[in-house]
Amino acid sequence: MPVGLKRITTALLCALSAWSVNAQMDRASLVRVAPSVVKIEAVDAAGRFQLGSGVIVGDGKVATNCHVTRRAERVNVVQGGVRWSAFAQASDTRRDLCVLRVPKLEGGRVAPIARTSQLKVGQPLLAIGFTGGIQQASEGEVVALHPYAGHKIIRSSNWFNSGASGGGLFDADGALVGILTFRLRGGVAHYFSAPADWLQDGLDAEDRYTEVTPLRGQAFWELQAEAQPYFLQAAALEQSRQWAALASLAQRWSIEVALEPEAPYLLGVAYDGLDQLDASIQALRHCLELDPGYSRSWARLAYIYKRQGRTGDVRLALQSLATLDPEQARELTTELEHP
Repeated sequence: MPVGLKRITTALLCALSAWSVNAQMDRASLVRVAPSVVKIEAVDAAGRFQLGSGVIVGDGKVATNCHVTRRAERVNVVQGGVRWSAFAQASDTRRDLCVLRVPKLEGGRVAPIARTSQLKVGQPLLAIGFTGGIQQASEGEVVALHPYAGHKIIRSSNWFNSGASGGGLFDADGALVGILTFRLRGGVAHYFSAPADWLQDGLDAEDRYTEVTPLRGQAFWELQAEAQPYFLQAAALEQSRQWAALASLAQRWSIEVALEPEAPYLLGVAYDGLDQLDASIQALRHCLELDPGYSRSWARLAYIYKRQGRTGDVRLALQSLATLDPEQARELTTELEHP
């Protein structure tokens, strides 16, 4: 084992009431951002309730997912046991974002919005939403950033369920970076949030508001598999270990979007799954030529080099990873020492 591969104990998580937090996302962060997140009650024509979450993004304005409100004849916003009615909503069903106008909403905190262009893989994040009617949070980090519709979909390791849809994903400064939107079942790091940037693309312009009525259309993640963005098709294939199909998709993606580093990275993942290690290394190196900061490629290379007995290359890959994501490098070092 090369010098530098030292055993690192991962940080212990501390429970603070209903919260799960780490050193970067402490109790003060929770206290600061929690008042921005509200509960949503969407009531359909038959009186049935769809429960979700929302984030206060302006004076009397609450952002949520359209899939939370799409069957609603009326929508209520609830905070601290007080209930307000939404009088109108602006919707973008394809992006799965709606903004509710709640003129009488009082209290709470307007969440400042940060650009996803400022996010990096490995950056700590805090997700807050409602589960079973109780506001809860989970800590995690950025796993990947997927370009789509002008901005980047955030894939993170923050756990959330359907009741948290429409809730907030916050950075360590308490700024809103995403709206909790959907997850792929069976994956520990397959939680996706719509970029908060989309809220600044004119979604809440005055002419976009209409009365609260059922909405039409599907979100991008609800489309048939072949119509979904490549990154979602790839995530499903990777999760189900369909390596040949993933390789074919990644090759097609690389041709269509030649400068997108995620495509050669996924090609490397597919070749690794097919046990074609040299081809995997070539694809991963191509990814790093496009983006030297693509940390997942450095991590994958370290794994493959270890399997090939190339201890010097393992050390170099871990050193490169450590400059981008020190915590992941520590955890991977421990894993490679004790597989």
